Amino acid sequence: MLTEGMKAPDFELPDQDGNVVRLADFAGKKVVVYFYPKDNTPGCTREACAFGAAHPRYEELGIPVVGISRDTVASHRKFADKYELPFQILSDPELTAIQAYDVWQEKKLYGKVSMGVVRSTYLVDENGVIEKVWPKVKPDTNAQEILDYLQGKGQES
Repeated sequence: MLTEGMKAPDFELPDQDGNVVRLADFAGKKVVVYFYPKDNTPGCTREACAFGAAHPRYEELGIPVVGISRDTVASHRKFADKYELPFQILSDPELTAIQAYDVWQEKKLYGKVSMGVVRSTYLVDENGVIEKVWPKVKPDTNAQEILDYLQGKGQES
């Protein structure tokens, strides 16, 4: 995993509408970048819906949320429509950002070892530096955990 204080790797990936999105597009503001294994699976759906439900609070803080998985643009479009997701989800079938952010790792399920995306979230600051890392997150609590961090951070200053 990448660590706090490191420069966040830039990426250039299409969103669910086919629009190219770069990390550099968010310069000057914080951005939440979360990686998840697959559209329309139980955990990933719960995580996406939790970010969707929390979206107004992220907007109030001026912090965009971006999800990234290996799924296609078409899959993302259906996923976003089905669950009315109000944020961008990016398609990374070539594993460009997934590997750059070191979330393509060995996973074990029922004794079987395979490679896959480890559900992880990064908060990238206004200067493109990783401010906070949440490795191996739980889909049901990830969105709130990040909000709690952001709101606590806001009270300190």
